[in-house]
Amino acid sequence: MQRGSNRLSAHRDEELKHELRDLLRSGHPTRAEERHGSEPAAEDDPELAGGPIAPGSPSAPPEAIRLELSRYLGRHSFPADPFALALTLQDAHAPDALADPVARLPHTARYTSVQELTDALVGADPERRG
Repeated sequence: MQRGSNRLSAHRDEELKHELRDLLRSGHPTRAEERHGSEPAAEDDPELAGGPIAPGSPSAPPEAIRLELSRYLGRHSFPADPFALALTLQDAHAPDALADPVARLPHTARYTSVQELTDALVGADPERRG
């Protein structure tokens, strides 16, 4: 006989295991009622269908680029040159579409914030200059 601090009886514990069995096997919600499912994406959630946001893509506004950079670069990353920032992005497993443009910036430059880095990336993009 097991003695522990379980709040449920052995019978109730078996019932719960049986209820969760299908969910764990399928990997997706198994309930028919919508209210039990996960919440859908909000209208202001970023688009994911187009892949990662990259400085070179015409659909990526500067705000989205800054947000993506800030997900991978913390305050401790600055001040730094593009080479160090690109290494930090790679170590943080950032998408190559985000890290490669940072590595192509002039190596003599030094950035003190994500905003400065975003401005340099948007300014370095020929499509956005004019």
